[in-house]
Formats: sequence, structure tokens, C-alpha cells
Amino acid sequence: MHQKILILDFGSQYTQLIARRIRELNVYCEIHPYNHYPSLDPDTIGIILSGSPASVHEEGSPRINLEEFTSHAPVLGICYGAQLITHLSQGIVSRSAHREYGRATLKPETNCELFRGLSGASQVWMSHGDTITQLPENLEIIAHTDSIPVAGFRVKGKQIYGIQFHPEVTHSLEGKQLLGNFLFDICGCKGDWTPLNFIEETVNQIKETCGNQKVVLGLSGGVDSSVAALLISKAIGSNLHCIFINNGLLRKNEFEEVLEAYKQLDLNVKGVDSSELFYKELEGKTDPEEKRKTIGRVFVEVFDVEAKKIEDAKWLAQGTIYPDVIESVSVNGPSATIKSHHNVGGLPEKMNLKILEPLRNLFKDEVRRVGKELELPNEILGRHPFPGPGLAIRILGEITKEKVRILQQADAIFIDTLKEKGWYDKIWQAGTIFLPVQSVGVMGDERTYENAVCLRAVTSVDGMTADWVHIPYEILGEISNKIINNTKGINRVVYDISSKPPATIEWE
Repeated sequence: MHQKILILDFGSQYTQLIARRIRELNVYCEIHPYNHYPSLDPDTIGIILSGSPASVHEEGSPRINLEEFTSHAPVLGICYGAQLITHLSQGIVSRSAHREYGRATLKPETNCELFRGLSGASQVWMSHGDTITQLPENLEIIAHTDSIPVAGFRVKGKQIYGIQFHPEVTHSLEGKQLLGNFLFDICGCKGDWTPLNFIEETVNQIKETCGNQKVVLGLSGGVDSSVAALLISKAIGSNLHCIFINNGLLRKNEFEEVLEAYKQLDLNVKGVDSSELFYKELEGKTDPEEKRKTIGRVFVEVFDVEAKKIEDAKWLAQGTIYPDVIESVSVNGPSATIKSHHNVGGLPEKMNLKILEPLRNLFKDEVRRVGKELELPNEILGRHPFPGPGLAIRILGEITKEKVRILQQADAIFIDTLKEKGWYDKIWQAGTIFLPVQSVGVMGDERTYENAVCLRAVTSVDGMTADWVHIPYEILGEISNKIINNTKGINRVVYDISSKPPATIEWE
């Protein structure tokens, strides 16, 4: 087993970011809700208490048995976590006169091991409505800012610390150093959570788990399922049977190109073209959720038929990653449904297959690091995220074969030009949206009344938040001209300059 840092989640928007920063330092960690966590074992060598939108004074705000954790391993409380330690230790936490949000300058007051290597005036990021105003006798101040007298504290004689800022965000310029101090100097982490170690351990686990049994995997052409396939193939070879279904809603030529890429990787892949079936089932459907559910249902039906052709298959492999696992067990129950998950799920229990999820402990950036170590080709490894329902949620309104053709052509021009101009790798996700409007135009001497498309390009780390990309006007102009001149049925191109939030990345 790996050494482990336990992160207790009190509902902060930054909790996953804490975990990702720790993983970047090659230390394994797990996030668990404060009210639903595993029993503490010897492998748990450090504990972090996350922030929260709650106040310690609110009825029903998160509470824990602090002694259970502080008697087991070093503890670091971040923001709400620090205020909770103070409150439970009989200190005073008060409402701030105004919300403390934004950059501040941290000034350490002691030679505390938590701040080793930090400058005497370090920029940090504040985001809290309460503030610690009085510490009990057994806690001592280790840092302040100009406006906050208790920016950091420790329990005298113990490895228990609290900070009222967020070291995990990039605005805290030396936050990674601080987290490293906690992990390595205070908790004694070895830093052995690396892609190579993960591959070796996971391949061995799959060999032990599956033995000579057959595994079925539905490939999507994306990073997650491809990396999962490579790991399983490395363990059991041709006993892995991959199925790549063309739902008719992939990008232009993607079905053929991805199959060719998989062939080069020596993966055992069967391509199934079910485009016409998906088009038929989607006929007349305009509601986004209904489209998603239809695609999910038909995918399951096709996959089920194909999987049953593989005799004696015992396992169903999936490209589930850690954010999917975390979000299924949230602090306050499932969050509001914004939309069905992009990844198609719901494979029927009647298949009687056991589930194999080799990536369930990895974040997206870790999946890419593992993929790079496995020498996954860059055309798959560096590929922008693409939704499971594909172009169905980029065609607003009813889906037809003709609309798909038009959108595939326009999207191919957009993506190819971004690659040609050196912009593709600067962008997290780009795609073209087919709008449910027609507009007047002029081509040659003729009046036209044709379709409009919208270009969408965003930067992001994990898709939770995103900002629109400032692609130079001359490149956007060139893309627009190419699309209109080379795509019959389009006479207008617009560009989406909305960020997430409030807008989502996809339009449906």
C-alpha cells in the first residue's frame, strides 16, 4: 500500500485542487466527505481539513471529532479547516467586517517548519467570510497579514497547523512549497506516486485480478478509455476485447483515423458502424436530455449485442477517473443536475460482468502523464476533450444526417486551422456548434438563406471552470472564410465569448 494523505472535504470549491497539487508532488491522497471517511490506518500519514462555504457558527455546519485525527497523524486545516480547529479548541472565530477575498501578503512570525523556504513576504490568496480573532492558550500564531492578525497558527508541541488562506491556488505564489513542507518535512512522505510506479502496480493488480479471463472495453477514442486499454492490454494481452462504436456523431473521419491509431498500438479492437441506427432513433428529438438518453440507450444496446459475441467474457472495463468517483459521494448528497454526464454509462446489470476501473484513482492530468509513459500517440494523448454524445449536443435542435455532414466539415476546418496556426495545443477544448437559425446572406450575385455556426474555444484545467480563448482576429477571419467558402449550407460564422460560469462549455 502507498502512504496516503487523507483530505476531509467540508464542501470547498477548491478541494479537488488541493488533491491535484498533492498528486503533482508525487504523493498519493484521497478525498472523502467529512461525514463519510474510511477508518484511519497506518498508511494514512497526514490529514488535511478543507475549506467550506459554511461558517462554524451556522447550525448544521460541518463538525468532526478532532481528537480522532490529531491523535493519528499531522493535521493541516485550510481556511474553514483552520477555523474549525480554533472553534473546537475554544478559540474565537468571528464574522469579518467584510469578506476577505483576493491577494494578501503573508508574513511568517516564527521559524515554523510549515513556512520553511518561503520568503518573508509571500503572496497568498484569501477567500473567507469568518476570521480567527482569538486563539486559546495552547495555540500560537505563526503568521499574519496586514489585515489578519491570525493568518496561520500551530498547536504548541504538536504537528497541528491552521492557515486562513488557500495554498492550493496559483495566486498563492509559494503555496506548493508550503504543501511540500507539510507533506515531506512534517508528514514524512516519500513522494513515490509516479506514473511509472502506477503502471507497474496497476498492471500487476490487473494480472492478479483477471488472470486468464476475458475483458470487454468500450473505446471512445479519447484519452481515458485509451489509457485504460493500454494498461489492461499490457497485463492480459489479447484477452482484452475493445469495441469502438461509431454513433455517426463523431468528428469528420474520426472513426477510421482512431481505428488506424489503435491498430498501430496492437490493441485488439473491433469497429462497429451503427450510424444509421443512431440517426433513426434520434429522429424528431430536440430536447438535450432526451437526445443524451437516446444515445446512451442505443449505445448500451449495440454494445450489449457486440459484447455477447465475445465468449466467456467476465469483466467490463471502464475509463472512470477520480473526479467521477468523488462526485458520486459529495458532502451534501448529489449536487443539482446541470445535465447528464457526457460519458455514456448505464450498461445493463444483466450482462453479468464484473467492473474493472484501472484509472479510478487518477485525475485527468495524471491520466495524460500515464498515457505519455505508455507512449500513447500524441493525436490521442493531446486530443481535446470530446463529449460522449458527440456532435448531438453541438447540433441545437433536431439531428439529421445532413446537419451532421455540415457540422463535421465546418468543425474539421476549425480544428485543422488551429493546428496549422499553432493554437490547438494552447486550447483546452474547441468545437463548432450548429445553431438552430438561418440568416440572410449574399454569395456572388445571389441572395442566400442558410445556416449559422458558432465557434467555441476555451482554456481550462479540469473543465470545472473555463475562460474563452482570445484567438487573434485574423485567424478567426481566416477560419470563417474557409468555412463559408468550403461548406455548402453555411453563410454565417460567430464566436462565443462566454466563460464558465455562467455559461457551460458545451451548448447543450
